[in-house]
Amino acid sequence: MSLIIVDTGCANLSSVAFALDRLGRVAKISRDPDEIKSADHVILPGVGAAPFAMRKIRERGFISTLQSLKQPLMGICLGMQLLYEELEEGGETTTGLGLLPGRIRRLDTKNQPAPHMGWNRLEWDERHPLLKDLSDNPYAYFVHSYAAKVSAATVACATHGTTFSAIVHSNNVFGCQFHPERSSRTGSQILENFLMQI
Repeated sequence: MSLIIVDTGCANLSSVAFALDRLGRVAKISRDPDEIKSADHVILPGVGAAPFAMRKIRERGFISTLQSLKQPLMGICLGMQLLYEELEEGGETTTGLGLLPGRIRRLDTKNQPAPHMGWNRLEWDERHPLLKDLSDNPYAYFVHSYAAKVSAATVACATHGTTFSAIVHSNNVFGCQFHPERSSRTGSQILENFLMQI
């Protein structure tokens, strides 16, 4: 099975690769559109600012490549947010990949600390294949200031002031707002479950 981590120029590329290595999976970090298109599974990581990340994706010719994928694609943290149509950040709106409908907005943390950083519980109404073999009260590690609203694509949510989408899925597209590579056993199981998707 070929597994590609898209080289978006962001800082969490190696940590995602190491997490997959701990699962016994060999992943290649690539900026080659042909390699990405031919992979069995593709992971889109990301940290930092949305405008910068989308500029890198555009410069590297990844937009049409990612939009054309039929195999399972997982966005992680900012990578998940980039899957949406639009992202609000710093008073401007950035056009995303448009693989999921909706707009990423600043998380209304109410009286909670901002950004949302640390361990938080995942909640769901129905079991989904990405949630297979998780405990009933799993925790994941989040670092973010922006989030997607709960929608038809939401598989699991979390609450920090406001309830938001923590895991999403639509067709071949999956996303984790948290960092599975930093989420201990919960994150490892979710990555393993993603790699079982065909």
